[in-house]
Amino acid sequence: MKELRIQGSEREDHGGGPPRWVWGLLAALVVLALLAAGGWWWWRQSQVPEVETASAQARGGAGGNAVLQATGYVTARRAATVSTQITGTLTEVLFEEGDKIQKGQVLARLEDHALRAALDMARANVKSAQANIEATRAQWLQAQSDLKRQDELALSGMTTKQSAEQARTAVNAYAAQLEARRREADAATAQAAQAQVNFDYTVVKAPFSGVITAKAAQVGEIVSPLSAGGGFTRTGVGTIVDMDSLEVDVDVNEAYIGQVKADMPAQAVLDAYPDWRIPAHVIAVVPSADRGKATVKVRVALEQKDQRVVPDMGVRVSFLAAKESAQTAPPPGVLVPKSAVVPRDGADVVFVVNGQTVAQRKVRQGTPVGEQAVVLDGVKAGDTVVLNPPDALRDGGEIKPAAGK
Repeated sequence: MKELRIQGSEREDHGGGPPRWVWGLLAALVVLALLAAGGWWWWRQSQVPEVETASAQARGGAGGNAVLQATGYVTARRAATVSTQITGTLTEVLFEEGDKIQKGQVLARLEDHALRAALDMARANVKSAQANIEATRAQWLQAQSDLKRQDELALSGMTTKQSAEQARTAVNAYAAQLEARRREADAATAQAAQAQVNFDYTVVKAPFSGVITAKAAQVGEIVSPLSAGGGFTRTGVGTIVDMDSLEVDVDVNEAYIGQVKADMPAQAVLDAYPDWRIPAHVIAVVPSADRGKATVKVRVALEQKDQRVVPDMGVRVSFLAAKESAQTAPPPGVLVPKSAVVPRDGADVVFVVNGQTVAQRKVRQGTPVGEQAVVLDGVKAGDTVVLNPPDALRDGGEIKPAAGK
């Protein structure tokens, strides 16, 4: 009986799986698909416009009473980076960022062994000088007694005039020595005072009450009042800000600076709290212009102190024609830069940022306030809007923030 047999090479070529060239083709197709997807994604990203944005601001109670608006930052008129008056190694740092401190409070200490020894020596010299004074004083008093006896004996003829003169010379000599000892004691006292001053420099104290906003050094680091040693030497221990001295510095376009006067009422709205209106007034118009920005700096005082207000916060200031009462209702609408409002299909629109896309909203404008457009509806305070939106941008379009924004 004959058997049907299949050779091994035939089993390999005609087995149950697909041939090897099929797997190679599939792998090549997968690679091509990935390359195509990557290319499409890169092309898609290159089509996404890069835009600048800004936040819509509440108008506050400044309504038609505002004659001008300007932006600026919260600044502290009283702030200090505290350092040491001598070079030394920190052994203690007794504060952290955010701590409230009082004037005279100890903030840090330096290694003080050498200065403590010098102070102890200076104090010992003072005590030695005082002891020398007492010893010389005793000799001077004894010399005075001897002189008195010699004078009595000289009158009775029991001693010579020469002995009396010698006794008087001894009194004068001890008097001079006593004065010298007093001067030596004064010098020793002055040296002790200097040693005490140097020793006190090892303790860093707060120059005024405030809040610590920066901790610049740690235990073990070398601190010096002078910039020396490159990056190995710190020139400050920490920064203190007097929160009661916070005010606002705003840059006003020089074309409108004539409308701003000292003591003029104002309202401030922080970028972080667009619904919070802070009463304010103008402190002074700084008599200097920035030729690069064509602006003049104006100092504005905040009439309400609050822990929410911190240095370097962005703020918008409305300069008012008259001070408004607390009962004044805020006017409708919000403020946005004029460049955020553009025409589309015969209507004014604003593009509001929603994540990585934008929503196109039709808006109705009111009377502009300075360089700001008043949007009566379609946008609320706190919304982020696109500035100078490209012509190709439409509702639902993707965007990416400009670098550094």
